[in-house]
Amino acid sequence: MYEYACSDCNHEFETLVRSDTVPQCPQCQSTRLTKLLSVFATSTDRAPAALPLPSCGSCASPGAHNGCPFTPGR
Repeated sequence: MYEYACSDCNHEFETLVRSDTVPQCPQCQSTRLTKLLSVFATSTDRAPAALPLPSCGSCASPGAHNGCPFTPGR
């Protein structure tokens, strides 16, 4: 799967290209295409997945169950 921009009509599209085929613009059928970088291949702006909060049993303050900031629902 590749993304292309047509040099003739500026249409951007993605298509599955096999090694024995020449891709064409679906809008004007031109073969004058520029291969684009895929967004999913170059994106680095994703935040890392958040880790779940520890349960109350992992508090550093023993016996602080009622004041524990990690108690679910608080």
